[in-house]
Amino acid sequence: MPIKKQHGNMYEWVTKMHSFLGGECPHGCKYCYVGTGVSGRPPRYTGVTNLVEAEFKHGYGFSTPQVIFIEHMQDLFAEGVPDAFIRRVLAHCKRWPKNTYVVQTKNPLRYQDFLSEFPVNCILGTTIESDIWYPEAMGKAPLPYARYIGMTKVPKQFKRFLTIEPVMRFSLEQFSKWIAEIKPDFINLGANSKELVGLTLVEPTVEEVMALVARLHELGVELREKGNLERLKTK
Repeated sequence: MPIKKQHGNMYEWVTKMHSFLGGECPHGCKYCYVGTGVSGRPPRYTGVTNLVEAEFKHGYGFSTPQVIFIEHMQDLFAEGVPDAFIRRVLAHCKRWPKNTYVVQTKNPLRYQDFLSEFPVNCILGTTIESDIWYPEAMGKAPLPYARYIGMTKVPKQFKRFLTIEPVMRFSLEQFSKWIAEIKPDFINLGANSKELVGLTLVEPTVEEVMALVARLHELGVELREKGNLERLKTK
């Protein structure tokens, strides 16, 4: 898969996307967009996790620095992904230090094992849909509490972010406490973008969404609302 220009529901502040892994993400989150399209799951993202050697032929020597989202179709730091795979990808990125690299995982505790190997310009984040565990939607991903703890351990030398998407019903006080302790540089807030057969997410009410937005402003966190959030704010 060649390096792709950012498109669709990806973050507007990202300019490029690139994926090195093949196989199905072990987290199995039920709302994941990979495999929910008209053609189903792409063959590359079936089976066991593997490293696609051909992807290392693509360099990042752009004429102007780019913001590159690494592994947008898998989770590089999921349990079961070999350390060697992670080191290989990070080493590849470090060859072009002028770019900014965005890494997002639902297993941020594993960041600790690679802190000295990240590129200089690296933004580390996690997806945390709620402070409440919804196994029917979150699959085999680490508990939200584990993700919160993992992000509190990321050194301040790195920019850190949270993605609350798809936002699910939460406890405002506890969720806000977690966010305050993580001290993210910014938060991406969005809703579920796809209607999946047999899956109904426990979504917050309009009032709850607005209360969360107000609380984030009180905390002084930069909030980057995604377009799909309007559905929850107006329903």
